[in-house]
Amino acid sequence: MSPADNRPKLLLVDDEPLNLQVLRQILQDSYRLFFAKDGARALELAEREQPDLILMDVMMPGMTGYEACVRLKHTRITAAIPVIFVTALSDVDDETKGFDAGAVDYIAKPVSAPVVRARVRAHLSLVRAEELRESRLQIVQCLGIAAEYKDNETGLHVLRMSHYSKILALAAGFSEADADDLLHAAPMHDIGKIGIPDRVLQKHGKLDDQEWAIMRRHVEIGAEIIGTHERGLLKTARVVALTHHEKWDGTGYPNGLKGEEIPLEGRIVAIADVFDALTSIRPYKAAWPEIEAVDLLIRERGKHFDPRLVDLFLQQLPAIREIRARWPDTESDPQDGISVA
Repeated sequence: MSPADNRPKLLLVDDEPLNLQVLRQILQDSYRLFFAKDGARALELAEREQPDLILMDVMMPGMTGYEACVRLKHTRITAAIPVIFVTALSDVDDETKGFDAGAVDYIAKPVSAPVVRARVRAHLSLVRAEELRESRLQIVQCLGIAAEYKDNETGLHVLRMSHYSKILALAAGFSEADADDLLHAAPMHDIGKIGIPDRVLQKHGKLDDQEWAIMRRHVEIGAEIIGTHERGLLKTARVVALTHHEKWDGTGYPNGLKGEEIPLEGRIVAIADVFDALTSIRPYKAAWPEIEAVDLLIRERGKHFDPRLVDLFLQQLPAIREIRARWPDTESDPQDGISVA
């Protein structure tokens, strides 16, 4: 039995057989190649074979490369496949039109073998990097949902509160990239609950002092699970796991941090976490109406929560409601809409 061919797949599209032959000679040793002589066939092969990259001529009869690229980008299954135009059209207007259609690069004809190989390698590296990033984010989210299932039998909480966190982060002045980091780190906020015994975590009724001490350990366990990192998503996740139960007035845990001693990411997630917990259905309680959850945030403004962040959160309630509508609890969700200036 021959070993599987795991080389990247390229789709080459050109109505001139000689041009396809030239590209074949340049690329055949390193890649699995598929060929199309028109846009319609290119669309068919792209959906069926899911190539890692498409090299496509612009001027073709019937459907131009621009038109084919637009259709690829508007089809869910092919939208993420990068397209490089290989063309004799080299004016700025032509290149602009190609990038507007969704292409990632241009290679000018007549092609240079070293240039073709270098451009293909570069864009495939970007594809691999993005795939790795997506996989890491999915793992982080799955771990967060696993902790949530252990606690209250729903994974929707981590989705909603993560998006609330991003909304509030943007309102607080985060860049889009930093807000995205918080979006993807927030699901790990309660990962430490994996280390809490079920007899404590799932107890019906009030915890005694000893049980409460065990429960409070989940923030430090979470930080230990995530580990220490110099930068990036996991650094943010550790900060969130460790500090989202600190309180503005210094009465929180584990370290009794006060005011701006608490990292901003932890202060943001504290509001998002509590608000969604209150307005969500749990096995032991009904969802609070929105107006009651808002009243609690206002009462705890300057005590549990950063007062500036509470004000910003209330200003974002329309966007918060959209998130709740997108990922509702399975039972009826009694919410009383209010307007907060």
